[in-house]
Amino acid sequence: MAGIGFELKKLFEKRGLFASIRAYGVGIAVCAGPMLLNVALLSGIRYISERTGMQSQEQEFLICMLSYTFIASLLITSVLSMVTARYTADMLYQEQYQFVLPSLFGSQTISLTAGIALYGGFLLLSGIEPVYILLCTVLFSELIVVWSQIQYITAIKDYKSILAAFFTSIVIALGSGFLIGLAGVKPLIAFMSGVIIGYGVMLVWNFYLLHLYFPAGEGSAFQFLLWIKRYPKLFFIGLFTTLGLFGHIIIMWFSPAGVSIRGLLYAAPSYDIPALFAFLSTLITTVNFITSLEVNFYPYYRNYFDLMNTRGMLTDMRRAEDEMLTVLKQELFYLALQQGFATILLIVIGGPVFLGWNMGFNETFLGTFNTLCIGYALYAIGNSIMLVQLYFTDDTGAFYSSLLFMLSANIGTLFFLFQDYRFYGFGFLIGGFVMYVCTWIRLALYARKLVFHILCSQPVNPQNNQNKRWRTLQLISTNCQLLEDGK
Repeated sequence: MAGIGFELKKLFEKRGLFASIRAYGVGIAVCAGPMLLNVALLSGIRYISERTGMQSQEQEFLICMLSYTFIASLLITSVLSMVTARYTADMLYQEQYQFVLPSLFGSQTISLTAGIALYGGFLLLSGIEPVYILLCTVLFSELIVVWSQIQYITAIKDYKSILAAFFTSIVIALGSGFLIGLAGVKPLIAFMSGVIIGYGVMLVWNFYLLHLYFPAGEGSAFQFLLWIKRYPKLFFIGLFTTLGLFGHIIIMWFSPAGVSIRGLLYAAPSYDIPALFAFLSTLITTVNFITSLEVNFYPYYRNYFDLMNTRGMLTDMRRAEDEMLTVLKQELFYLALQQGFATILLIVIGGPVFLGWNMGFNETFLGTFNTLCIGYALYAIGNSIMLVQLYFTDDTGAFYSSLLFMLSANIGTLFFLFQDYRFYGFGFLIGGFVMYVCTWIRLALYARKLVFHILCSQPVNPQNNQNKRWRTLQLISTNCQLLEDGK
């Protein structure tokens, strides 16, 4: 990801207001394009449907179908997301580009098979009409493919094409839905078809870009599954984080604030809408993490490990470690400062703006919106620290951080479920706070014994006992144990 940041950083070096807007626009599209596309589609469809006279019940049903399909696809793909990200990074580092695309197709095959079986089964039991079951299944399949493409498409660094695909998809989705509706098709079907067309354009465009950059590939499409055995905790980190991020929304659907939309489809408009807009505050941290923290931190990180891998002097390694950790602390502080400023700005300005847009946002939602803004801010910082943990291969720390985040956010939401509506959102706020505190403490403790964790966590093969490398590693292991014991 640091390589992506270095490319994006060039855009931020250009001066001027429009240059800055363009840089942030490209950064957001690259880092969170499909996620933002969904937010834009939900907002655009609600606005257009109101202007075209669609009944409120149909509007809620449409938003409900999109939300269920969106969250279900994210949950399914999150199971393999971290594993495929690590596998892809390893293949790119080893310059074995021929193994990249097969892993994409393999992960998509597994996710589509499991996802259609699970989500398709739910839709069949949901009690909605067959035409909507079909539309939701098609959109779900597209989203599975798009989410899988994200981790590969960023490696291309062709940001103009990525940005063009992003905005073209939005325009085509909204425009085609509107035009299909003018042709006499039922509005619900027209808008769902428009969304499917929009994501279809992004899907095809992404595949085109990927095939331009990567070779067709060779070897097994399921070779990446071996990385689950190598890094088993990565299998759960993505899933736990996604369950914590969206679990509180699902719980609220079946709370006193929830309403039955149709069949088994429920929604909680008084919670869903504030959560949708509060989530936007995390985009600042997402972009700044890649364009600032990683870019400024990576050279020191690389220098430190280069010294360790090339027999650097102990004094040089100690100095490089101090410099690396100092830069990391500074960048994390700036990241938190920027996120705090963005959150305050969104709370002060965002609420009145959203009220003026007349998109289902009313005065009773403001308290929940403000609470969720703080919760998402804490989550964004905590998630960034967790990614730094993965930089140091602290899979255990990231695993427990994501697990505690998921448990605290969802259990906290359940605790406040039947309280006064003014406490809605406090469960997720607690989850974000727990993630922030746990990741920060874990990273601080881990960094104190960084040499021990890096060297003594590496596997050694006792069969090569006579080998010089084995004797060297044995000596390192002994010295690391002395460091651990404080001697």
